[in-house]
Amino acid sequence: MHLNCHTCFSVRYGVLTPAALVEKASAWGVSTLALTDANNTSCAGEFVRRCREAGIKPILGISFWREGQWLYSGLARNAEGWRQLCAYLSHHSLEERPLPTVPPPMQDVWIIYPRLAKPIRDFRDNELLGIRPQHVNRLFSHELRHHQHKLVVLAPVVGITDEDYEKHKTLRAIDLNTIHTKLTPRDLAQRGDRLLPPDTLRQFYKSYPAILQTTQRIIDSCTAELEVGLQVNRQTFTGDKRGDYALLEKLALAGVARRYPAGPRFQRARLRIGRELAVIRKQDFCSYFLITHDIVRYARAAGYQHVGRGSGANSIVAYCIGISDVDPLELDLYFERFINPYRVSPPDFDIDFSWDERDDVTDYIFKRYGRDHTAQLATYSTFKGRAALREVAKVYGLPKAEIDALVRDPHGRAETDEKAAKVLHIAVGLLGLPNHLSIHAGGIIITEKPIHYHTAQRLMPKGFPVAHCDMYHAEEMGLHKYDVLSQRGLGHLKSAVDLIRQNQGKAVDIHDFDRIKSDDKVRSMLKSGRALGCFYIESPAMRGLLTKLACDNYVHLVAASSIIRPGVAKSGMMKEYIHRYHHPHSFEYLHPVFAEHLGETFGIMVYQEDVMKIVHHFAGLDLDESDVLRRIMSGKKHDGDTFENLRKKFFDGAQVRGHSEKLAREVWRQVESFSGYSFCKAHSASFAVESFQSLYLKAYYPLEFMVAVINNFGGFYRTEFYVHEARMAGGRIHPPCVNHSRYLTDIRGQDIYLGFVHVKGFSERLALAIALEREQHGDFRSLADFCRRIEADGPQLDLLIRIGALRFTGRSKSELFWEKNAVFNPKAERESTPELFTLEAPRQYFRLDLSPNHRSGHPLTAEEIDQAFDELELLGFPLCSPFFLVEGGNPPSPGNPLPDNEARSVIWSVPEGHNLTLRAYFVCDKVVPTVKEERMCFGCWLDETGHYFDTVHFPDSLARFPFRGRGVYCITGRVAREFGFPSLEVYGMERLPYLADERFGES
Repeated sequence: MHLNCHTCFSVRYGVLTPAALVEKASAWGVSTLALTDANNTSCAGEFVRRCREAGIKPILGISFWREGQWLYSGLARNAEGWRQLCAYLSHHSLEERPLPTVPPPMQDVWIIYPRLAKPIRDFRDNELLGIRPQHVNRLFSHELRHHQHKLVVLAPVVGITDEDYEKHKTLRAIDLNTIHTKLTPRDLAQRGDRLLPPDTLRQFYKSYPAILQTTQRIIDSCTAELEVGLQVNRQTFTGDKRGDYALLEKLALAGVARRYPAGPRFQRARLRIGRELAVIRKQDFCSYFLITHDIVRYARAAGYQHVGRGSGANSIVAYCIGISDVDPLELDLYFERFINPYRVSPPDFDIDFSWDERDDVTDYIFKRYGRDHTAQLATYSTFKGRAALREVAKVYGLPKAEIDALVRDPHGRAETDEKAAKVLHIAVGLLGLPNHLSIHAGGIIITEKPIHYHTAQRLMPKGFPVAHCDMYHAEEMGLHKYDVLSQRGLGHLKSAVDLIRQNQGKAVDIHDFDRIKSDDKVRSMLKSGRALGCFYIESPAMRGLLTKLACDNYVHLVAASSIIRPGVAKSGMMKEYIHRYHHPHSFEYLHPVFAEHLGETFGIMVYQEDVMKIVHHFAGLDLDESDVLRRIMSGKKHDGDTFENLRKKFFDGAQVRGHSEKLAREVWRQVESFSGYSFCKAHSASFAVESFQSLYLKAYYPLEFMVAVINNFGGFYRTEFYVHEARMAGGRIHPPCVNHSRYLTDIRGQDIYLGFVHVKGFSERLALAIALEREQHGDFRSLADFCRRIEADGPQLDLLIRIGALRFTGRSKSELFWEKNAVFNPKAERESTPELFTLEAPRQYFRLDLSPNHRSGHPLTAEEIDQAFDELELLGFPLCSPFFLVEGGNPPSPGNPLPDNEARSVIWSVPEGHNLTLRAYFVCDKVVPTVKEERMCFGCWLDETGHYFDTVHFPDSLARFPFRGRGVYCITGRVAREFGFPSLEVYGMERLPYLADERFGES
């Protein structure tokens, strides 16, 4: 008779997972549970399933809360009642309206008030008042005893034990951002709000059997009618399933003629198209393909580039209708990896769009398929490790120093400090519980019935309705997920093509992939690892791998994109792959099946599809069964009986084919070990296409490409190093200028003007106003002219002067600051139109020589050094070489590319085993644990010629010579080589001090 149960999806209130709640209820013989999470419907499907598995009758409902106070709960009598509850909650969330004290009429819903919100005589037929166990005795003298037909048992469930209540208190304190001792009874559930055995609960109401009877009547009237299965998705695209199949077939056959010229490949493709279409039709996925095609069609019509990836790229139908650009025949991709009769979960297409175009595509989906049927998926941020420990420690009032110490050594502190032990115990109990709801990276669901039959929605910042369920709960209900994702890499490509058109007047086609992947210049760049800025292949580890492999073609780049993943490297297979790549005759294949089907990867299972190939061809499992086995081994699906059956079938099949038990066990061992970290080949192939497109643009249009990378942000490196790359390619880099710069970085010929966006603290509104005023009325002539035409406050004008944005005046910064006092009047009315004649009298300027023109022996003037320090402060990096800012810095002239842009760091010319000391500028580092659980590190640096090299810091060296942040270091180490690729094993490192900053007086 618990009609008000909270799970942990009553976020920062409930503490029980649905599994824990149902398990305890089943153990105590509870026959009915009503789920009423606070303003949340996330786990409805899971709750119903678990209750039915445990033999408990589930009831679905929602508790409606406003400003931390419980108003009432609604229980759904049927599917229509659940829709009414979800729609009611969604309506108020999406319109950002507070919930009313009394809800509107809902015919298929029971409303239960925890307190009298209006006179009981005014209650509607479906409205009831809940009586808590501890309040039953008050009825003896209360007028409510005359209205027992309106009274029901109200025994809220927030937890089960006293420990659960402590967790609840902690969650409430976290939610209210206070310490636990300041919580009031109004902030908390009552201590008795816990699950009770049925007999114990009935005992409280034995004097009022009518209340028990009314409660039972409510229970009997409610049925949890939550439809699950693939039929809950949008069923048709054309309005008719036969029409859907006819359209999909037409699109696929038209595409196969376009994608494959006449010949043997066309015949293979035609046969596979027929086979795939039969499976798609049988599995009832025609509408899924057509809706995905419709999304891509809209994007293409709008001029947006997309990448279709994920297991969906294994489908030749997807390739032929334009969802993906990965050819499954060229890469021997298995359709069964995507869809097969054994796969009960929905298929999955990942469609990437540029980060600045994805929202428009999402808006199209909502308008095309209706907001009543469409929602983005949620994701739940959960309490994790150190973050949970910090949250709980703050709730218990620990000062920051103690919190830091506790986080560094939680178990050590807990052994000596009782309070720390309690904090740690509670934090561990919160691990995995939802902390707050967020938006899934790109998942969208489209339902056949209105979406409120399945879940409620809420409004999130971008304005699209977000379903309460995450991808796991959606999959449990059978909902397809359309992944409409965004990535910066596509933004790089789009922006680069636009900049090339603007700067050079050329139209560049990056979709002729056959031409791009066979281009000698592109392949040369790939082989030498000159890929900084290029999607997925720009990290130091990936550039090193490409160089070690001497990778120069698409197929091997696909493999490299997979073996770079941590699991492969950790297993030692990455090193083995490189060895076999260079010495293909130095090893023996485990069996001819490996030679035939894994020859491309030298007998190593690199991809998830490889696991399927081996168990299919070696032991005879169907490809459908092979995919099921792969999913079980990768942890995506757990079914002990299925796994054992497939394992037995593998060994039986191997025996039938005459393989020895020893050989079969070794093959099984390799399959088991590889499947846990292997990567989807179609995924790697999709990434490799985009990588080649990036390489092509960088090879032929390096300046425009690097400006595009700078403007789209989100790369592996800081902006500073993309600016450096543009300089090395011949670009002339200029700081922001009011007469040349825009909000984003701009290019004119070989001149690159950094955008105002990079100046810390500078207003976007002012940056846009400057560009607009300049376009409408011409360049600014002086500081006085700028102040007359642009409304800017004093601090913003100071930023412009300091960064050098007014250097066109020919005056020093000190002179400009002096002039500012004379011409800047923030109260003056602005006049945008320039005067026909300059009426102001000419001013006399006096140069203020505050410092010597050159520091002794330094190649830069004092003014140039001051400019560099201003850039360091405002941009985060200097535009001159950073080596100029330390003593003795005298690298090659800044701003001039080396004659040979393929030149490499000096480390390449040093023999292996020799020691080397050099100065280097820090780029990035990566800390990794060793097998002994010690810390070692890999570093990436620029040498004084502007080229990159890598370092290795073993645990002893790292402990003695730690990284000290960004800057120039003096490094000493021993040159080591792996497959010809050099790195420096460091045994000495010191960060060099900057020159004295004399902008504010001598130090």
